[in-house]
Amino acid sequence: MEVLALPVLPAGSDDDSVTLGPGAAEVLEALALDAFAVLEVLGATGKAGEVHTHVVTDRSRVDNDDLRLLAFVGVGDAGRDDLRRAGAGLARAVAGRQSVVTTVPAVGGPELLEAFVVGAMLGSFGFHWKSEMPEQGPVARIVLAETPGDQQAVLERAVAIGGASWRARVLATVPANLKNPEWLADQARAVAAESGLTCTVLDEHELAKQGFGGLVAVGRASASPPRLIRLDYAPPGTGKVPHLVLVGKGITFDSGGLSIKPGESMVTMKRDMTGGGVVISVLAALAAVGCPIRVTGLVAAAENAVGGASFRPGDVIHHYGGRTTEVTNTDAEGRLVLADALAYAVAELSPDVVVDIATLTGAMKVAMGQRTGGYFANDDALAMAIGASGAASGEPLWRFPLADDYEDKLVSKVADADNGAGNPGAITAALFLQHFTGSVPWAHLDIASVGDSPTDTFEWSKGPTGFGARLLLHWLGGAAPLEGIA
Repeated sequence: MEVLALPVLPAGSDDDSVTLGPGAAEVLEALALDAFAVLEVLGATGKAGEVHTHVVTDRSRVDNDDLRLLAFVGVGDAGRDDLRRAGAGLARAVAGRQSVVTTVPAVGGPELLEAFVVGAMLGSFGFHWKSEMPEQGPVARIVLAETPGDQQAVLERAVAIGGASWRARVLATVPANLKNPEWLADQARAVAAESGLTCTVLDEHELAKQGFGGLVAVGRASASPPRLIRLDYAPPGTGKVPHLVLVGKGITFDSGGLSIKPGESMVTMKRDMTGGGVVISVLAALAAVGCPIRVTGLVAAAENAVGGASFRPGDVIHHYGGRTTEVTNTDAEGRLVLADALAYAVAELSPDVVVDIATLTGAMKVAMGQRTGGYFANDDALAMAIGASGAASGEPLWRFPLADDYEDKLVSKVADADNGAGNPGAITAALFLQHFTGSVPWAHLDIASVGDSPTDTFEWSKGPTGFGARLLLHWLGGAAPLEGIA
């Protein structure tokens, strides 16, 4: 091993002292190192995710000529969030190293091991298309020492969850000159082939023929026509099981259309398909987490461009199923494509529950900042399940009300609704979508606030976050995710 990483915990006293976790005593005795003096000089507090390093100058005392560095990793109170942050902090601190041995996950049980591994994977995330390789890539190997019992199943689940978030980040990071609706459909086809899913893609001709008026209108001005992507997962066995439909917004670039965005607001719009990327990534990992229910993923993919064929303010759109919308803002396009997919799901797929996920409204970012997502639900049991999974997975959500006091803002004189209903923007967008969900239990995850991270912070890397993959897999990997939901 090149690096040995040891856990550091606050001692709980009033003098800010720290204590060391499993595996530390033997190594430090062998090295004849006064670790507490070193940690005092370094200012270690044991705060979760804090990492301090110490160069090993005398390796003659230990049976390892490769040992070069000790890493002291803060684990805080040793909860799930703490271990996830510890994993991410360690991964960043040892980037470029070949081999790391750590006893950090040994401070707790399987849940903490899963959290640590997910954090280490996401803290290692990187993406580039530079002409030269970066000097430092992710650590090549992390060995988990002193982990009790056979944890292979826990490790496989953790790798699946971390990998899904990684995949969602990659999809959102790919630039829009390469990423269009057909490219996104190709990614879904590849995922289906590797994961044993069924994939169906409707092109612009089928969409027009079947009445997907919102998706067709939004994608009409682009040289890359829209697609509706469908992925189907079924658990092993032949018995009847509940059916969930996940719907993702797949706007591969959002210029705002004729209601054009300011230039600086377009810079991150290659990731306006984050919801769709999350849906694809979650479907790919369902088998690995042992999801016990049927899941269909729908991604409404389009590029909101500007051109002679652009849809216009004042247009009236006929959605799948016949409901109409007056367009007063072409930059409120996400709800138009989601509306078609939701209506299709309810009418054709007979779901027990529908959940959509989208970087939908700037209003959510104003309300929540950039560390917490927002969600709405018409069923309390569904809301509780999603909220709990968000908290457990490290992707927190705050529930907003489906306040029908604002229904009058959706009123149009020429159509069933106005797509530019105004403030409170996140609520009126959710109310707009609710009309396409029938009587099915439904939740709407507005992740515009957390689609991008402004900095490297714990397991969140600067740039697209893939927010939603972890929380959905935590939920759907449970024993009975839809139990008790009306």
